[in-house]
Amino acid sequence: MDSAGQEVGKIETRLRQLGAKLDRLVAKADETGTEVKADYREQLGRIRDMHTAVRGKIDSFKTGKGQKWESFRSGVKTAWQDLESAFKALT
Repeated sequence: MDSAGQEVGKIETRLRQLGAKLDRLVAKADETGTEVKADYREQLGRIRDMHTAVRGKIDSFKTGKGQKWESFRSGVKTAWQDLESAFKALT
């Protein structure tokens, strides 16, 4: 596997971990009161959208429909930073 493939694999592993964490946070939101729940779920929805966007970028790159490695890497890096920042702000 080349270095690009290894890096994509690492991103995918971390993305799966964040997806599992997101699922746990959604379950936690279901246990909270209604007022907190609405705001929390809205934030979780935004994070889910970011998670889906990163997943889409990875899928496009892997199927060859995406851009070149450097362009992909730059776009994913930005999307990834946004996703992690959103998680940190929520937890």
